Formats: sequence, C-alpha cells, structure tokens
Amino acid sequence: MVLDGMEREIRQLAEVIKRREHRNPKIHICRYADDFIVTGDSKEILESEIKPLIEEFLSKRGLHLSEEKTIITHIDVGFDFLGWNVRKYKGKLLIKPAKKKTIAFLNRVRETIKRNKALEQGKLIRLLNPMLRGWAQYHKRICAKQVYHWVDYQIWKCLWQWAKRRHSDKSTVWVKNRYFHSIGKRNWVFGVKDNPKMRKPEMQYTQLYTMASTKIQRHVKVKSELNPFDADWREYLEARRKQKYIADEDTLTLYA
Repeated sequence: MVLDGMEREIRQLAEVIKRREHRNPKIHICRYADDFIVTGDSKEILESEIKPLIEEFLSKRGLHLSEEKTIITHIDVGFDFLGWNVRKYKGKLLIKPAKKKTIAFLNRVRETIKRNKALEQGKLIRLLNPMLRGWAQYHKRICAKQVYHWVDYQIWKCLWQWAKRRHSDKSTVWVKNRYFHSIGKRNWVFGVKDNPKMRKPEMQYTQLYTMASTKIQRHVKVKSELNPFDADWREYLEARRKQKYIADEDTLTLYA
C-alpha cells in the first residue's frame, strides 16, 4: 500500500517526456506487491529521470532502493523478476524460470531426499510430490518445458543415488527393478505398487510427480475495462470460467 501512487507519478513523467521530446519513450511499470520493473526505450531516461523519481518517491516514505536488486539492463541481456527470467533471444521475448531460483529449488529437493535416507519409498514420494507439483504449477504459464525435463533428470539422479545407497550389496539391475518401473509408455518411473487391485496399471502405483507431465497453459489477461458487476460482461466471464474448468480437468487427468 505504501507504494500505491508510484505508477501514477511514473506515467505522468512519461507524458512530460513524450511532449518534450515529441516521441513515445515507451515507459511502463509492472508491479507485484513490493517488486516492480520499469521499462523504457532509453537507458539515459531510466538513469537520469525515472530512477531519481522513484528514489524521491521512496525517500518521502522512509524507504530506499536496494542496491543489490536494482539494475538497469538491456532486454537482450535479460533480468529476473518474480522467479522468472525475462529476456529476448534474437528479437523474440521468452520468459523462463530463473536459474538461481531453479538451483535453489533443486537444492531443497536434494536436501529433503538426503535427510530421509531410511524413509520408505511411498512416504518419500508423498513427501516430495507437493513440492514438485507446486513448483511446476507456478511456472506452467511460461516457457518452462525444457527446464522441467532438466529438473526431472537431476531429481532422477539424486533418487538413483538414494536407492543404490540403501542396497550397496545389490546389483544395479536389482535396484532398478526394486524402485523403478515401466508403466504404460514410461520407463524408469520412481514408484511403489501399493494399489494392486486397481484395474488401470498406472493407478496401481504411487508415482513420483514429474515436471514434464505438467501442461504449459498460456495466461490470457483479463480485459482492463472488465466490470464483474455489469451484466454486459456476464458472457465474457462465463467463457473464461469454462476455459479454466477445461484446463483444470486436463491437469487433474495428469495428476491421476
């Protein structure tokens, strides 16, 4: 709430620059809670006018910009925002999971596996699945498929070491058959067969959630002029609800 009003002042300054230089400086702000980014077509304008305005706005409220987190960079170099990396590759804008956040998440998963060396396989899967599913769902709106496959592979390596450590006197074939299974068209599935009475083979196992199974679903922005209390928008809102319901049904199918 303290930062409310900053967007208005930046937009007003953008109009002043537009009239003064007879061009559109393309200044926009995107804010989520206390995290925000400001874009513009000139590094000079961001350094000499936008940044001082923000610093003055914050100083009146007893705040200041973080020197570690505040950078001015080109879109071709990219930047991290809300756990995502925003960057243009040969003129095409792609948003991917930030490398630092991905490594931090992997370290948390590895630490969880290492702390539970003696835990039963089924209990370990139930412990990991909420972590994996939550992280995957957060990134499902962006270009995350390649990162999903890489994270799956890193987790598989950690689980393979976890399984071999438990049976150091057994062969790798024995360990593989004990902890990893072929289910449908998938091989090397980390799971335990604890529901043998189920008809479908995939339902007989408690399986580790895989990132690659997460369906990428592009976010469709709500129209800015939307008024949920206006009857004229009822059809538009109903169409969005149906679209979300279908997407959720697909996701539930993947969970099963």
